[in-house]
Amino acid sequence: MSEERFYRVLYAVLWPVFHLLYPIKVTGRENIPEGAAVVCPNHTNALDPFFVVFAFRRRHILRAMAKAELMRIPVIGWLLRHLGVFGVERGAADIGAVKTSLRHLKDGRKLLMFPEGTRVSEGESVEAKTGAAMFSTRAGVPIVPVYIEAHKRLFRVNRVVIGEPFAPQTAGRKGTAEEYRAIAHELMERIRALEEEGV
Repeated sequence: MSEERFYRVLYAVLWPVFHLLYPIKVTGRENIPEGAAVVCPNHTNALDPFFVVFAFRRRHILRAMAKAELMRIPVIGWLLRHLGVFGVERGAADIGAVKTSLRHLKDGRKLLMFPEGTRVSEGESVEAKTGAAMFSTRAGVPIVPVYIEAHKRLFRVNRVVIGEPFAPQTAGRKGTAEEYRAIAHELMERIRALEEEGV
């Protein structure tokens, strides 16, 4: 079974259960671009990937990075790999993960990345990593900011807001560290601005 088919089958199985436990109100689906994009939500909870995947619906398949330790767990690692998830060694320059990310984008796929790089507690502020900025400018694809309500509530509506895609630019073909930091900062500002939408 192909990754796409496996993704859609598992989506169909999990969606009713997840929607019963955590109903989602999605604002901004019209902002989802066709083709490749770097999808960047805030990250406060281990369930966040599910909120994004279900907000984007089955037709927009998301490829995602996960910490390499997860990929080594029996059964879970197998499931993730068959869903198109790939591992990244945190705290190191993982060239393999970079090449995989760029290949997905250049093949027209959407890449899910949490720009903060880790879960962040509500009210806490963490400087965004620059990976999304690098992938977007290198592959020439837009970034889609997404806001997920921080406090998840069982059996209560939880908000997901999908913002307008934006296409960051750098002076040269490869951006500088300063340019990437500026793009990362702009991305987080856009995500925070979405919190007020769809209330």
